[in-house]
Amino acid sequence: MDTAVTLKRDAVRPDGDTSSMVGRTRRRGSSRPQGAGNRRAILDRSKLQDKMAGLLMRASTPERARSEILELLKGALAEGREEIQRRFEAGASGRTTAALLAWQADQIVRLIYDHVGQDLYPLANPSMAERLAVAAAGGYGRGELAPYSDIDLLFLLPYKTTPRSEQVIESVLYFLWDLGFKVGHATRSVDDCLRQARQDVTIATNLLESRFLWGDQALFLEFKSRYAAEVQAGKGIWFAEAKLAERSRRHQRYGQGSRYALEPNVKESKGGLRDLHTIFWLGKFLYQVDEVDKLIDKGVFTKAEARAFEKALEFLWTLRCWLHYQTGRGEERLTFDLQHAIAPLMGYNEHAGKKAVERFMKRYFLVAKDVGDLTRIFCAQIEAEHNRRSRFRMPLLRRRRQIGGFKLEGDRLTVKGPEHFAEKPVDLLRLFQVAQANDLDIHPDALRSATQSLKQIDKSLRQNAKANQVFLDILTGDKDPETALRRLNEAGVLGRFLPDFGRAVSMMQFNMYHHYTVDEHTLFAIGILHAIEQGKLQEEAPIASSVIHKVLNRRVLFLAVLLHDIAKGRPGDHSEEGAKIAHRLCPRLGLSSEETETVAWLVLHHLAMSDTAFKRDIDDPKTIQDFAGLVQSRERLNLLLVLTVADIRAVGPGVWNAWKASLLRELYWRSEEVLSGGFSTEGRERRIAGKKAALRQALEECAEAFEPEWIEGFLDRGYDAYWLSLDVETLLRHARLIRTAEVEGRLLTVDTWVDPYREATEVTIYTADHAGLFNRIAGALAVAGANVEVARIFTHKDGMALDIFWVRDAAKGGAFAKPSKLAKLYAAIEQTLSGSIRPLTELRRQAPNLPSRFEVFTVAPRVLIDNAASRHHTVIEVNGRDRPGLLYRLTLALARLGLMIDSAQITTYGERAVDSFYVHDALNSKIESPQRLRAIRKKLLEALEDGVCAPAGAQTVRARPKSAVGAKSLAKPAKSRKRAVAS
Repeated sequence: MDTAVTLKRDAVRPDGDTSSMVGRTRRRGSSRPQGAGNRRAILDRSKLQDKMAGLLMRASTPERARSEILELLKGALAEGREEIQRRFEAGASGRTTAALLAWQADQIVRLIYDHVGQDLYPLANPSMAERLAVAAAGGYGRGELAPYSDIDLLFLLPYKTTPRSEQVIESVLYFLWDLGFKVGHATRSVDDCLRQARQDVTIATNLLESRFLWGDQALFLEFKSRYAAEVQAGKGIWFAEAKLAERSRRHQRYGQGSRYALEPNVKESKGGLRDLHTIFWLGKFLYQVDEVDKLIDKGVFTKAEARAFEKALEFLWTLRCWLHYQTGRGEERLTFDLQHAIAPLMGYNEHAGKKAVERFMKRYFLVAKDVGDLTRIFCAQIEAEHNRRSRFRMPLLRRRRQIGGFKLEGDRLTVKGPEHFAEKPVDLLRLFQVAQANDLDIHPDALRSATQSLKQIDKSLRQNAKANQVFLDILTGDKDPETALRRLNEAGVLGRFLPDFGRAVSMMQFNMYHHYTVDEHTLFAIGILHAIEQGKLQEEAPIASSVIHKVLNRRVLFLAVLLHDIAKGRPGDHSEEGAKIAHRLCPRLGLSSEETETVAWLVLHHLAMSDTAFKRDIDDPKTIQDFAGLVQSRERLNLLLVLTVADIRAVGPGVWNAWKASLLRELYWRSEEVLSGGFSTEGRERRIAGKKAALRQALEECAEAFEPEWIEGFLDRGYDAYWLSLDVETLLRHARLIRTAEVEGRLLTVDTWVDPYREATEVTIYTADHAGLFNRIAGALAVAGANVEVARIFTHKDGMALDIFWVRDAAKGGAFAKPSKLAKLYAAIEQTLSGSIRPLTELRRQAPNLPSRFEVFTVAPRVLIDNAASRHHTVIEVNGRDRPGLLYRLTLALARLGLMIDSAQITTYGERAVDSFYVHDALNSKIESPQRLRAIRKKLLEALEDGVCAPAGAQTVRARPKSAVGAKSLAKPAKSRKRAVAS
């Protein structure tokens, strides 16, 4: 059963209708939902009863009568639902719609109950044991029913089930099931209900808001009376603790505890309908109130807070109804495609450069924040009412009644009211600073007073030196700045004190890459930065954890993280606009001109390190030199590395991985070498000679017998880029691979090696070089279900190609480690290179695995060609919507243009792919002809806009004839090293 319940009255009118219920927006003095209109146009019970009676009289058999009655009720039910949907789409609210759907279900249940009890199993003088009442429970009991939700029924008995009551209940349920209702039901005696309610909070919740539908009303009222006396009385703390614990578990299950997850569940996520229901339940159980307005009289809510509650309930119910009607099912998750579709239906259009969907979702997140504020206020009131002690109470503070100029109530800081902040506006910030410094919570009354005093945060306070110092102390505090800033943000103080930050509050970015709103992402980044500094992420980010203690100015780093995305949503480049904000804001906060310049530089270039590591070939010396030229100092390098790590890790779960960590680590080390002078003093030839000497020694010490002549020949095969790009361990692995291929006469060798740190698989292909080789390998990898993260292409002096691909599983992420996956990969490469399969054809045969909700995303195709990024290559950066087989299409276009690819960097940001290729022409030169550059751009744009391929990895590659190149059978991967050599 749906465990949601209500706070409205259970009074019953003579005809059995409820006099008031949650889900109805009522005009003053009226119990009918606003916008309900003529309910008889939805369903006229009296007319249906007459028609049912006529059918019974005319039917030749009971079976015939039942069939005709079912058809009659189905037709009436369908027509009524169509009318309700028509009213909703014409402007009726979601709460009105939910109330009308519940009312319609009420009438159907009553019709069926009367028919079964009076016509099928009549009983002139029922005994006490034959009494039976039907009640609505759960959300339905609250008088709310979403378009495709189930109904929950309680069949209430005085003692135990009798043969007649069993017949009646079974017949009612079969009628409802045949009508298409999804029914959750329970049959219990009054004693059973009370006993189970005392033991199980879910049952207690269900029964709390049960609503009489039909049958023996006196029996139901007896149950309600006993429930209040035997379950509610004296069990308030038990119920509250259980419901709040249940709420916390639910939040973790839906969205990792954040109300700002970008595809929220509007019913179950933090800040959703279920949180409002929790307030209903607690209010009903603890305060015996039936309406939210009555919580004002109890001192729980102010009038403004009660209005906020009603507005949130109205918004969420309307949104939920649109979700159900748009999908034709009980869908509660607001996925990307539904956000896009529902935004205009909810009245949101593009405005001031913001997409309709972004404006709509900002409103959603603001509502979720309001729900969180109301829940916090209500929960604190419960604790105060019942004098509960916090489990984190600090004994040394129990005797203290004041700290830092604030009153101490239990373990919480509080103030006398809004007048405190009117007298001392700086305390709007000091309150949070004192709480942070002393590991204290803040009393909801104080947070409420702070929110009511936001008008005190004016230009004068923003320019106040003490206020700015207090804020900077909070941001750079040794004790959990994330929590302190989150409290400031929840109270509205942060956005008011920093208006530029306020513009980013609850702002979403409509893409698949970012998981949270801009403000939530920023606060997560601050928390991650603090965790790095505290040494809590040494395993995940070892270099950043070490480097952060070399940073000379902490507050520059923390402020740069706070401001790095502050200009999101504004016209223009957010990095450039953010740097302008930093130049304006930092002096106000008390930073020197030098500190201000550093913060602004970090904000301006906060994407530079990730862009270089993920989009450029960091084995190219020019890449390192250009990046080092941008950074210019080791201090900036240290600052930028830590900022980059915090930024990426805060994007969302799964975005940070070992592969990205390794790329950033390599870029940091190589750039540090340049900035310290080591790179420039060591000549290219000297470094190559050193690498060869180390490899020679390793080969001579190997257990395998490498002849001296073979070693010298191998050391003479590679061009300079080969020796400079790879470490000795990799070169040693290549030597073994090539020697084995030569000894066994293999025409094609595929070697795989799993790197657990990078969570990726290195795939090395050794074969004769020929035009289009890279393209065909890319197609084979796509067929095998592999995402290429980076590629290095080497051709030795003897004409043999040694191509290296780092790949991850396209379907599940992580490395290719399972023998079955590796065997599939070997087969795909062999069959593609031999011409046995065509990658594009094979990709189209495989079933799509791209969720339809991602189809709403569009990425403008873009091709950037840079001849200055590398000394020997033309760098082509391609941006477009990611899809399986995209790399194959792009490399096919480059191959047909006669371009040679020496390396590639493959990066995805949600739905956006950014692929960079280092290319040259057949004469080993850059492409500089304007005409040819235009042709390259045209062909690549055509590849980007080409039809979407079916995704790779959906099914196993079909068996094909053996390769025409004479390859031998595939070897199974060696378990000891998680690698294999296949011919």
